[in-house]
Amino acid sequence: MSLIHHTTLTPTKLELLTQWLPRQPWYAGTGRAPELVKAGGFRLDDPLGEVGVEFMVVTDQDGAAYHVPMAYRGAPLAGAEDALIGTTEHGVLGKRWIYDGAHDPVVVAQLTALVRGETEAQAQSLSDTPDPTVARHYAGPVDAAVSGAGSVTDGPEATTDVTLDAGPAGRLVLRVTRALRPGAVDGTAGGALGHVDARWQQPDGTEARAVFAALRKAAAG
Repeated sequence: MSLIHHTTLTPTKLELLTQWLPRQPWYAGTGRAPELVKAGGFRLDDPLGEVGVEFMVVTDQDGAAYHVPMAYRGAPLAGAEDALIGTTEHGVLGKRWIYDGAHDPVVVAQLTALVRGETEAQAQSLSDTPDPTVARHYAGPVDAAVSGAGSVTDGPEATTDVTLDAGPAGRLVLRVTRALRPGAVDGTAGGALGHVDARWQQPDGTEARAVFAALRKAAAG
C-alpha cells in the first residue's frame, strides 16, 4: 500500500512543474511563467514497491487545470531522458528522479489496471488509504492481457496517447487527458472501452470532475 513520507522536497514538485509545464505542447498559457497551485489528484501502488506513482492536478493563474501523471524513481529510467521532469532531494529517500508518467512503464501499467478494475486508487496525501472519489468504468474485453507499452504520441485536444500491446485482442491506446475541463465524465464516448474520472478544486473553490484517462482500441493500420 502507498506509504507517504511527510518530509521536504528540494526543489518542490510545483517548482519543477513551473519550469517543465510551459515546454509541453498541450500547455495553453503564453508569455509568463505559471503560478501553480496543487488542486487534486490521487496515487496508485507499484506492486514491487519501487516506484512512486502520482496523478497530480495543478491550476495556474488563468484558472486552467492540468493533469500530470508522475513517476518517482530512486535511479534514472533508461531511455527516458526526454520525459524527465526534474530531480529533487527527498528528506527521507534521498535523490529522486521525477518522470512524466505517460512515458513510465510502471505508471502506464498501473493506470491501465485501474481502468480495468484490477487495482484501487489511493489517497494523494495519506498512507494506506483508498480514495473512493476516483471512479472508473470498463466494458471489456476482459481477456485482453496488456503486456507492454509502445509509442507515446500527442493526441487530439491536449491529450497523450500510449499504445499498448494487448496480445490476441490487438493494440489498445491509453489516452491521458492533459488539460482538464469540467463537464461530462462519460469516458466511453467515441468508442472508448473504459475510463477513469476524478475530481479537483477550481480556483473559485468549487469542485470539478473530468475524465483523466480512457482506454480504447487502436485505429487499424
